[in-house]
Amino acid sequence: MRFADIIGQVELKRKLAENIDRGRISHAQLFTGEAGVGTLPLAIAYAQYLNCPNRKDGDSCGECPSCRQIGELAHPDLHFVFPVNKQGKKSGEVVLSRDFMPQWREIVAQTGGYFTREQWFEQLDLGKTLQGIISAKEADEIVRNLSFKSFESEYKIVIIWHAESMNEEAANKILKILEEPWSKTLFLLISERPDRLLRTITSRTQEVAVPKIDTASLESIARHITDPMQRQNMARLSSGNLIEMHRLAMGDEDSSRKEAFDLFCRLMRLSYNNKHLELIEWADEVATLTREQQRSLLNHSARLLRESYMLHAGLGSISYLWGEEAAFCSKFAPYIGNQNVEYILGEIELALRQINQNGNARIVFTHFALAVSKTINKL
Repeated sequence: MRFADIIGQVELKRKLAENIDRGRISHAQLFTGEAGVGTLPLAIAYAQYLNCPNRKDGDSCGECPSCRQIGELAHPDLHFVFPVNKQGKKSGEVVLSRDFMPQWREIVAQTGGYFTREQWFEQLDLGKTLQGIISAKEADEIVRNLSFKSFESEYKIVIIWHAESMNEEAANKILKILEEPWSKTLFLLISERPDRLLRTITSRTQEVAVPKIDTASLESIARHITDPMQRQNMARLSSGNLIEMHRLAMGDEDSSRKEAFDLFCRLMRLSYNNKHLELIEWADEVATLTREQQRSLLNHSARLLRESYMLHAGLGSISYLWGEEAAFCSKFAPYIGNQNVEYILGEIELALRQINQNGNARIVFTHFALAVSKTINKL
């Protein structure tokens, strides 16, 4: 994967290439940002540029053996670590990223590296209860791989995707490697939530903050839409996120997003009408969803609340809502204001923390639904 394959990010790509050309290569870097802004493709392109012997004009050649192997995610000196799990795992069975490299190569090839954690877990077919993690055994595997001499390239590189998925034991083992790194060894951590990483890890990494993609670059991928105003609106509504732009441009209905929106609408309507028994039924229904779907619901709820508050404040001209969401939130906005928006967002953050800590979903969402119902009528 070359820098040229990545949508937008012109200034960041230039800076990354320039740092390599000048020999300014930090042994541990943390790429932060949403999946849709290109954190994973940038990390892969960075690794390819670093190990390309024929790089030119700020990009790798894409033709040498090293570039071809990295492009196929099959270079012996490039190692990938990502959250994994599997259905029917036996007690004591070790599940490692290397066991799922065929699925990993497939999803990267299909999406160009722009995919979410939820999409990856669907690829793994984890079902409703399982979620992927990066275990301590995975950290041991990293140490084992890096203990060997490099096969073909000057640098041995480890890309850790969704590094916040490391459990505490794994994170502490990675920390030891970062404190005493091997020569010519590079760690590229990728995280959407760096606040969930150990501070001792983030303090030992150089952050590469990946910004949102510029509007012009997003418009360029929707040239099949002939109406320039429609392209411009889609690019703005996607908020710098290529995954969202693809969804809008292709007219695809994201089933998980639609489900989250419907559940949000029901919650707010039941809360407004003080339907406490129905709110408990709502919580029971949400409890049957997968952990990823529950997180998605809470994240979408926070987004819709913020957008509704902006409408209430008269800032609709910069709203990122459209279709059914815009129609509902325009009617819902009068009930979200200074008196309750912070409280409800606080309850969403609390529920997210409890779900991430494997709290009982039925208890978590029952409390959440009843807490929302107490304040939604304050205006």
